[in-house]
Amino acid sequence: MEFLVQLLVNGLSVGFLYGMSAMGFVMIFKASSILNFAHGELLAFGAYVFLALTMSLELPIIPAFLVTLAGCFLFGFFVERVFLRPLIGEPLIFVVMLTVGLAAMFKGLILLIWGGNLYTYPDFLPEWMGLSWGSVSVQPVYSLTLAIGMTFLLLFGLFFKFSSQGIYMRSVADNQRAALSLGVHVKRVFALSWAIAALVAGMSGIVLGIINGVNVHDLSAIGLKVFPVVILGGLDSIGGAIIGGLIIGLLESLTGGYISPSLRDVVPYIVLVVILMIKPYGLFGQVEIERV
Repeated sequence: MEFLVQLLVNGLSVGFLYGMSAMGFVMIFKASSILNFAHGELLAFGAYVFLALTMSLELPIIPAFLVTLAGCFLFGFFVERVFLRPLIGEPLIFVVMLTVGLAAMFKGLILLIWGGNLYTYPDFLPEWMGLSWGSVSVQPVYSLTLAIGMTFLLLFGLFFKFSSQGIYMRSVADNQRAALSLGVHVKRVFALSWAIAALVAGMSGIVLGIINGVNVHDLSAIGLKVFPVVILGGLDSIGGAIIGGLIIGLLESLTGGYISPSLRDVVPYIVLVVILMIKPYGLFGQVEIERV
């Protein structure tokens, strides 16, 4: 029983991280209908910036974390303004293929600067951050994941509900043409969507780097798990992204614990195939009906 509870706790923690990362992916899709294939590289960008600040520049952890998030936010603005905005109005396949090219370019730059070695962060998490109930223990990194995830989820909830930019983003996601006719600056919403997505991805990359170490190949592969998560939850559902992440995290943890650790990375894609066959729009996706 204790082993099961341990697997559930670990699965929920990692799943929450998947859900937060998928939320950034969904935000881009809702605002601009773009599938971002460079999402894994955005995770790697945040992880490596935090690595450089803590290891090379030896900044304290909290300032390095905040500077990394700010850098990821600005990097998202840069990507949208320089690479994506010139393609506004072009066929969607051009934009999707551009994100594929950006993924290869960013990964190549990271390999050029840091190489393909595995790096680890300094051990900075205090033991008191860990939790324990009897024989069940939660490592500090998983407690940190839950704390950061809940904090960001609350902040984003308040942002979308009460801030003007959050309301603009929701209006563009619901009906882009109607929002444009009402005077919403759609291009600014696109840029903000990419900036927030890069920030969330960078935060996820940092935590994943604490758990598994920092390696561009591994982080890019983890970025691909966003697709099963968003397909399961629904491509246009932010809440579905969180729930989908939790489900995928639990399935991975239980598979690795009870069946085989080598199969845990296969489970998300099995779920992806099954969901596409049974419910193509996901658990909470909006079904689109086109009249012929």
